[in-house]
Amino acid sequence: MFEALPEPKADAILSLMAAFRADTRTDKLDLGAGIYKDSQAKTPVMRAIKTAEKKLADTQDTKAYVSPTGSVPFCHAMIEQVFGRDADTSRIRAAQSVGGSGALRVLAELMKQGRPEANMWVSDPSWPNHVPLLKASGYQLYRYAYYDAASGQVNLDGMLASLSKAKEGDIVVLHGCCHNPTGADLTTDNWTRVIDLLEQKNLFPLVDLAYQGFGDGLEEDAAAVRMMASRLPEMVVAASCSKNLGLYRERVGAAMLVAQNDAEATRALGLLGGVIRANYSMPPDHGANATEIVLSDAALNADWRQELEAMRTRMIALRQSFSDAMRKRSNSDRFDYIAQQKGMFSRLPLNTQQLDTLREQHGIYIVGDGRINVAGLPEQGMDALADALCSVMADTTAAA
Repeated sequence: MFEALPEPKADAILSLMAAFRADTRTDKLDLGAGIYKDSQAKTPVMRAIKTAEKKLADTQDTKAYVSPTGSVPFCHAMIEQVFGRDADTSRIRAAQSVGGSGALRVLAELMKQGRPEANMWVSDPSWPNHVPLLKASGYQLYRYAYYDAASGQVNLDGMLASLSKAKEGDIVVLHGCCHNPTGADLTTDNWTRVIDLLEQKNLFPLVDLAYQGFGDGLEEDAAAVRMMASRLPEMVVAASCSKNLGLYRERVGAAMLVAQNDAEATRALGLLGGVIRANYSMPPDHGANATEIVLSDAALNADWRQELEAMRTRMIALRQSFSDAMRKRSNSDRFDYIAQQKGMFSRLPLNTQQLDTLREQHGIYIVGDGRINVAGLPEQGMDALADALCSVMADTTAAA
């Protein structure tokens, strides 16, 4: 049996993380792992979550299974956070999922039942795990243009041209905010034009909302989802609590459905529960329970929002500091786009040779597509980082 299995293909990001851990240098710098880090390079447990977990430990009186679709109070709280208090919830349903990744997978399997002949369109570039995760549900994946590397901005014309080739009923994977890996987001006017196209061609949006609160703010980052829900008859959203609540290892997410009416929403949720039952049977309870406490308790909610906002503004400051350092060291405005982008990621124009040199000679770890974790940038030593990056790029250019 096992001797017939092929050698597994290493995950590039996980392999980089393992290499970083094995590196014994004290001045090494990890810009690869996609998790939030504070000024001490630690991923903290948020204050409100700690309080909620203590309350949960004191009051929870059972460890019995939840249902396949999870905690109803948690799902209601997540619907309000994503779609807003004024949303028409009669046509919206949610199921608790195993993180945002689990939401993507079960939603894809549900859509495969409803639109088995559809193709799925993913941005170029996109989060690397989008492709294997969504292909595993049986879809043929196509790429749509998204990023203009020369300017560091969204290539809207290319995006619209690509999606104009999609056939009616195809599924389009969209990043709700804080595009991973580029940090380049659609503006409100851009979103209007994209939604116009979705509407005209009857394309179905699957929105990955992994970073709500990391871009322009908790409410602002949900604007595109809410705009789509107000204009389109159907859509799905995969929401994650990993980033904005710091619950990475607890695997907390929500798979959300927007249907044409109450009856269709209820039927779709029932079928989604069947998909979940056939995958992992029941979602984990602890992190979702803690999340529901934070979202429903006024004092904890206020404290969480305050801490989340501090994380967001810290990343904005790091972007500006890094952009300034790169401008000074490179004597150009080539890297000004970094300060204009949003969320936890940006992309640097680095090739494989440059990435290898940065890792081997400077202890700087960056994933293979040049994506950097903005939250991992050093608050002290930004000039030294800029020096290393610019020197490597200059040396490689000169050698060529």
